[in-house]
Amino acid sequence: MSKIVMTSDNHFDINRIDIDEMMKLQAQYLVEMHADYYLIAGDLFNDFQKSMKYVHDLQDTLGMTTKVLFIAGNHDMLHGVSFDELETLQDDVYVHNKKIEVAGTNWVIIGNNGWYDYSYRDDGVSIDEVELWKRAYWVDRAIEQPMNDMERMQIVLLQTKEQLELARSNNQQVIYMTHFSPKQEYLIQRPDIRMWQMANAMMGSYRLGDLLEQYEANTVLFGHMHIHPSPIKYQKTTYYNQSVGYKNKHINEWITDSFFDQWVARLQVIEKN
Repeated sequence: MSKIVMTSDNHFDINRIDIDEMMKLQAQYLVEMHADYYLIAGDLFNDFQKSMKYVHDLQDTLGMTTKVLFIAGNHDMLHGVSFDELETLQDDVYVHNKKIEVAGTNWVIIGNNGWYDYSYRDDGVSIDEVELWKRAYWVDRAIEQPMNDMERMQIVLLQTKEQLELARSNNQQVIYMTHFSPKQEYLIQRPDIRMWQMANAMMGSYRLGDLLEQYEANTVLFGHMHIHPSPIKYQKTTYYNQSVGYKNKHINEWITDSFFDQWVARLQVIEKN
């Protein structure tokens, strides 16, 4: 039996968290839980190097007790990393386009940073309108990439299919972790607010959810949307969004008063054997 603990969207810098203190608290809690794996579905910092340092330091603190696995969210991609580095980095804690076997089980963890293809855009909103709005307003405008968003999402789908095919050929059950939403049902529907008309296009792609369900992936962890839904099952696939979210002078998405309590409240624990 392996205990797997899942989180996303901690946003340490935006939330102005004392990193050293929070690392000690998180590590202690994971040890007390006897967590075998700790999955982080992106958005630790607005800088990939800071995110990787945190994950490495946390892994060093935990030692052999818990394996930490991380994929990058759009905020992690804003600084400190290129597209090529995101695709090719070989590091034990970074699991983009990798398949990790869960020790002592028939389960594998497949990681992919993910992306979006504007397939969630509102009716009547064109691709050209979304691209123009993104370049003007959306945080991802700082992320450089050698292709358009639809082409980048196609790479995600091809990588995911290859990993799912390999898991199927080995008769392995799948836990899939990504950052962006694979299901349109999670979107915030506010057709009266233009920001949401445009922002939803950058939330993910229904094509990923369709692919995961086609291959009967059992468990899917994602983030990006700072919402607090209960797990939802579609066919044989259960989706988990475990975002911690923001709390600052402009916005409060937490359901508790402190970051640590919010992190604990938003953790999801699953056990596989």
